[in-house]
Amino acid sequence: MIKKFIVDKDYHNTRFDRWFKQNIYNIPQSLLEKLIRKKRVKINKKKTKTSYRVQLKDIIELHGVENLKPRDKSKKIKYKPTTKEKEEYGKFIIENNENFIVINKPCGIPVQGGTKSYKNIIDILKNTKYFEHSKPFIVHRLDKETSGVMIIAKNREYAQLLTSLFRLRKIHKTYLAITYGQVKKVKNILKDDLVTYEKNKRVTQKAISYLKIIKSNQYYSFLELKPITGRKHQLRKQLNNIGNSIVGDDKYSSIGMSRRNKIDNIMLHAYKIKFMINDVMYNFEAKYGDHFQIFLKKNF
Repeated sequence: MIKKFIVDKDYHNTRFDRWFKQNIYNIPQSLLEKLIRKKRVKINKKKTKTSYRVQLKDIIELHGVENLKPRDKSKKIKYKPTTKEKEEYGKFIIENNENFIVINKPCGIPVQGGTKSYKNIIDILKNTKYFEHSKPFIVHRLDKETSGVMIIAKNREYAQLLTSLFRLRKIHKTYLAITYGQVKKVKNILKDDLVTYEKNKRVTQKAISYLKIIKSNQYYSFLELKPITGRKHQLRKQLNNIGNSIVGDDKYSSIGMSRRNKIDNIMLHAYKIKFMINDVMYNFEAKYGDHFQIFLKKNF
């Protein structure tokens, strides 16, 4: 029995193995390659490779694969938002167009869910009117504890475009942070070799950020930060490296600093984002929350 599928615009220029696992069966890579070798899977009536990037309206033919069993995989439990939660998210929308939305992400909520059922941005937004005829695509991330401006694509074409712009450093972000201690005025650029571990393998990555002191005293500093590279937890690590960890950051904190005051929310906010698409400049700004404002008034 032959089954046929046609590639739609959301998967244009996507690797074939990824298309197959998301649309047909989530099977091991080795099994998919075996099916291709035996000509049980064809694209436009031809044998191809798993690395082939499918194009709009490509025809995928499956020959006798009805008995394939998908690989068992623990499914992420989707969070089901209440009607009130869905309505509340309207106040966080900064921009809404046919290709993407921009939100002012509140602090204390993760962008994406995991294997446990808990509240997250994506599961809430996909149930709102903003994604009534589309679905959300993550193109960059903010930590659960971090608030601020965030882009979410509405289709795969713009998801790939925005992801590429981030990778090429064509999207410029500005953060605001409050740190412990007085940052030295000579510090206007942070350069570090940050270490991470991937499957027990040590990985070192260069990290660069520009720094501007807005206000400071002997206890705290209020900073503007512009990361040039996009490493995981980059700003949090870099500020801790110079002895000025972010207020409320228990993960990356100099000894004893985080214990001075117990802060529920990390004082890091994604303030602005700027990029250009098709000669149109987009520039978005997200106002920091009450917790940030209250801390500033109290300590500066």
